Amino acid sequence: MDPSKQETNQKKASKTMAKKETQEFQFVVYNTMTQQKEVFKPKTPGKVCMYVCGVTAYDFSHLGHARAAVSFDVLYRYLKHLGYEVTYVRNFTDVDDKIIRRANETGEDPISLSDRYCKEYNIDMSDLQCLSPTHEPRVSDHMEQIKDMITQIINKDFGYVVDGDVFFAVDKFPNYGKLSGQKLENNRAGERVAVDSRKRNPSDFALWKAAKPGEPSWDSPWGPGRPGWHIECSAMSAHYLSFKFDIHGGGLDLIFPHHENEIAQSCAACEESDVSYWMHNGHVTNNNEKMSKSLGNFFTIRQITERYHPLALRYFLINAHYRSPLNYSIVQLEGASDAVFYIYQTLKDCQDALLQLQEEMPNDGKPARISPDAKECISKLRNEFQVKMADDLSTSLILTGAFLEALKLKKQQKQQRLLVIQSLKEIEKEVTKILDVLGLQPPCSYNEVLLQLKEKALTRAGLVEDDVIRLINQRAEVRRNKDFLKSDQMRAHLQAKGIALMDVGTETIWRPCVPVQQESGIVPSEGQKVPPKPETA
Repeated sequence: MDPSKQETNQKKASKTMAKKETQEFQFVVYNTMTQQKEVFKPKTPGKVCMYVCGVTAYDFSHLGHARAAVSFDVLYRYLKHLGYEVTYVRNFTDVDDKIIRRANETGEDPISLSDRYCKEYNIDMSDLQCLSPTHEPRVSDHMEQIKDMITQIINKDFGYVVDGDVFFAVDKFPNYGKLSGQKLENNRAGERVAVDSRKRNPSDFALWKAAKPGEPSWDSPWGPGRPGWHIECSAMSAHYLSFKFDIHGGGLDLIFPHHENEIAQSCAACEESDVSYWMHNGHVTNNNEKMSKSLGNFFTIRQITERYHPLALRYFLINAHYRSPLNYSIVQLEGASDAVFYIYQTLKDCQDALLQLQEEMPNDGKPARISPDAKECISKLRNEFQVKMADDLSTSLILTGAFLEALKLKKQQKQQRLLVIQSLKEIEKEVTKILDVLGLQPPCSYNEVLLQLKEKALTRAGLVEDDVIRLINQRAEVRRNKDFLKSDQMRAHLQAKGIALMDVGTETIWRPCVPVQQESGIVPSEGQKVPPKPETA
């Protein structure tokens, strides 16, 4: 066959395959409202509007907050990967009972205290490689929108005023409970405050709270005060995305009463209010109990990233399906750290091999081809990635199978060098695309991130690199004396601390590894306080 015709046929086949893949790999998400997976179809073709409930900023954020942020960051990245123009809104609650209590304890202004922790949260998010949302609104900056919505709710007879407080009348909203399936009387247990006897129904919830001495307040038609917890998200989502948008997300614990109350408020203010998909991430547990500040069984993101690389933590968080519970354990964190080290070491080795091969090969201008093995590898890699991500973001299954097979192809023999060079380039390109969508592509060189991972491993081991080099030299002397039992004991001693020694020819190098013996929790460095783990029943 004429080579030009063959190339044309290949291009046609490629276009046909791309079209087939677009039709075949429909993105489906689990909708909490319908309790089933549904094909994702945005309200406006090519555009997605997404609102995710953020943190109440009064302290450093914990692992549960990290999971929510990473889960929806993966969704955000994947939607952009699919070609959508995404407007992503994630709020900060900076006016709240918990913030006021903490400010009173520390003697700070509540808004200033919350602002400080908003900034700390964004530092953590940057470390975890979460992309910045399109908008990050704060309650204190949106009082007019909140008051306007409350006014609409009152005017439509869904709200009532009592002594400067405004309550939502749940009896007026017949569809209350459609998201969670909860009955009205259960709302009492979910409220953040004690039941108020002035309510017409114990399940009614606060839209506006009358001012109290020593608390921040804003003027309103009902007197000075501040918003209730639920109204803020209804007002801000409507302000940035309108009353009709595609995705509303948050943690599983927000389904009731927070998101249930949001639906009631938004629909009361605007009958046409509609969110297409409600998405919720599962809890992070500690000893199979939900990790939270109120239970005192949490670890902050900062405490963990002091000892584990943020990319290892991100890998740990996406190594379970976002809707599944994720049980915190040192074993899994160590495994995640080991996994990302292997990925980046392999990619660094690939880059080094490419550099060497390219230097050895003359540039003769011939068109580059890739090997049949590489073509098959890339096809499998793309297929697995598309299938798994399209199935409600099944991230836990992506970095296995074809992904690991692709990493192993760096071991190809240096024959037909031009073919090998192009094959390695294309495989590396496909692997890094996947890492980018998952938020695991490091912002620095592979060599730099490997050094960072090694530094974290030394921190966990309570060592510095000079200690390891000294032990390597001592072991070399022991081996020269043919005391192989002692040599093995020295190797095992370091391996128990998470340091693996590898004899490469006449040289011994080290890398992090999963320690042979695991601790039951994070071991604090000297002077560092870590919240106690709850006793196991």
